[in-house]
This record gives sequence, structure tokens and C-alpha cells, in this order.
Amino acid sequence: MFFIPGPVIAALTFPGVIIHETAHLFFCRLFKLQIFDVCFFRFGNPAGYVIHQQTEDFKAQFFISMGPFFVNTLLCVLFCTAAFLPVWELKVFDPLAYFFYWLGLSIGMHAFPSTTDLSHLWAQAPELAKKGNLLAIVSLPLAAILVVLNYARVVWADLGYGIAVGVLGPIAIFRALAR
Repeated sequence: MFFIPGPVIAALTFPGVIIHETAHLFFCRLFKLQIFDVCFFRFGNPAGYVIHQQTEDFKAQFFISMGPFFVNTLLCVLFCTAAFLPVWELKVFDPLAYFFYWLGLSIGMHAFPSTTDLSHLWAQAPELAKKGNLLAIVSLPLAAILVVLNYARVVWADLGYGIAVGVLGPIAIFRALAR
């Protein structure tokens, strides 16, 4: 593996950072939490952020923490699906299709919630899971996997995830449609 500084990766994949932060903001507003500061993209660490009111509502915390994972994954599949047919099936060199691949992969690479987001979720989930909260029960293994993947970014797990979702998602969609 080779090392590329985080700010360079963020600059090359800035749409993913913007969508990630937009998803946080969307869910904060959906659950009516006060927003104190928003930065959709910057050259620094973190590349973007949403500072918001804390909540004891686990459902709100779950969607604010995990929202970018779901939104970025969905948009990665959507944009890569738009590129899949001309590139892989029709074998046409289409710059717009490659643009959609870059856009989709950029968004997919930034799907993982930060360790800070996951720590907020992890703080509430175990106790609620013991009480039978289904969302907390489901969130525990998902959060654990995402913590590991987050640390695995040093070996390009985020790029691997984006490629897996951006390639396997469209293949699954087109195979389902072909039946």
C-alpha cells in the first residue's frame, strides 16, 4: 500500500465529503436538533463537519450517526449504475459515464461514519439493546463492523467499499432486471 495524505484524498473525492455532511445535516434537521456550525468541505482534518445539539433519543442518534452510511451508499450505487451500462455492457468510451463513476466512487468512499459518530451511537446502544430495543440490537454489530472498517482506512478499506458497492450494486440491479 502507498500513502496519500488525507487532504489530497479529500480534495480528489470532495463530493463524498459534501454528501456525507449533508446527510448529517439532513437527519439533524429531520429530528429537529439545533445546528451550531456546518462545514461541507475544507482542506483540513476533518474535511467536513456538522456540530449539533446532542440528543438522548436513540433513534435520532442512530440516523444522525448512520445516515451518511446509508445515503452515501445509496448514491454510490445510483451514480455507478448510470455509468455501468455504457462502460461495462456497451463497451463505449463515454467521458460522462466515467464522470459518474468518479462521482459514485467518491461518494461511496465517504460512507463510513467517523469514530466520533460511532462512539455516540455506541454509548447508548448496549444499555438499550439489553432492554430489547430492536434498533439498538441491530446497530451494535453494524457499528462494530464500521469501527473496524474506519480504522482499516489506512489500507484503503474506504476505497474498497466504494468499489465493491459501485460495481457489485449495479451488477445486482441489472441481473435482477434481466430476470
